[in-house]
Amino acid sequence: MLLQNARVWTRTAAIAVLAGAIGLSQAAAIDALKQFNADTDGISGNFSQTVQSKKKTQTTSGSFQILRPGLFRWEYTKPYKQTIVGDGKNIWLYDHDLAQVTKSEQNQTIGDSPAAILSNKDALDASYSLKEDGSKDGIDYVLATPKRNNAGYQYIRIGFKGDTLAAMQLRDSFGNNTTIRFNNVNTKPSLSRGQFTFTPPKGVDVLTQ
Repeated sequence: MLLQNARVWTRTAAIAVLAGAIGLSQAAAIDALKQFNADTDGISGNFSQTVQSKKKTQTTSGSFQILRPGLFRWEYTKPYKQTIVGDGKNIWLYDHDLAQVTKSEQNQTIGDSPAAILSNKDALDASYSLKEDGSKDGIDYVLATPKRNNAGYQYIRIGFKGDTLAAMQLRDSFGNNTTIRFNNVNTKPSLSRGQFTFTPPKGVDVLTQ
C-alpha cells in the first residue's frame, strides 16, 4: 500500500510540475510580447513567409526593418522582388517585375494588420485581446484576437523563443493562412527615419488607392 501510494504521489507531483512548467512557458510568452511592445523601438531581420489558400501555397522570403512608431520596410527577394515601405503617412508597394508602384494612405491601409502590431506600440492593447496559446517547436505562442469583427483577420498568433520574436501565424477573413518565421532578429539596429522614405523610380506606373 505504501509503495502504491508513493507511486500515485510521484505521478501527481510529476503532473503538477509539468502543468506548472507549461503555465510558466505560456505566461512567459505574453510577458515577452508585452515587453517587446514596451521596450523595442527598432527591429530588423530576415523572414520567410508562407501563404496557404484553398487553391495554392506560396512561399516568399526577404528582409525587414521597423522603426517605431509607424515606419517599416519589407523587402521581398524570392521568388520575386517587391518592396513595401511605410513612411508614417503613406504605404508604397513597389512591384519590380511589373514596374508598378501602388500608393495608399497608411492609416487606412495598416488598420489592425501585423504591420500595425510590429510598428506601433499601442496597436496591440488597443485592438487585440490576448490569450496564452501553447508551445510548438520551442516557440511559445500568444493568441491575439481582434476586438472588432471587421479587422480583416480572424486571429493572429505571435511566437517568441525566450524574449526574441520568432514567428507569426495569421488567418484572414477568407480562410487564408499565413505563417511568418523570423530569423537574425536584431532589436537594437542602427536605423534612421531617412531609411523609410520612398521615391518611385523613373518610368514606373504609380497608382493611388
